Amino acid sequence: VQLQASGGGLVQAGGSLRLSCAVSGRIFSRSGMGWFRQAPGKEREFVATINRSGALTYYADSVKGRFTISRDNAKNTLYLQMNSLKPEDTAVYYCAAGNYYPLTDGYDYWGQGTLVTVSS
Repeated sequence: VQLQASGGGLVQAGGSLRLSCAVSGRIFSRSGMGWFRQAPGKEREFVATINRSGALTYYADSVKGRFTISRDNAKNTLYLQMNSLKPEDTAVYYCAAGNYYPLTDGYDYWGQGTLVTVSS
């Protein structure tokens, strides 16, 4: 099983980015998926999670209303649309496969991370 995150980059505050996470193997449609992030010197924190069908989503308060998690089970791909970005959103963003769950211990597989930098 491999998770490949992409789409990070440098963006100005107020801008948008869309992250993608391509999942190889046969687990994607059977797995809840999540996005987490880790800023320099800080612990990894939950961003958003989505259940297997995509019908249920849950967000951290810090991103609610600005970020949208979605998935395409036909393409084995997870997405995170990030709007109204703030400098405090700067972090390495990780996708994870496992359960529909807001904590890191709910996930069995992790991607390598993609860096998002938001300038003020």
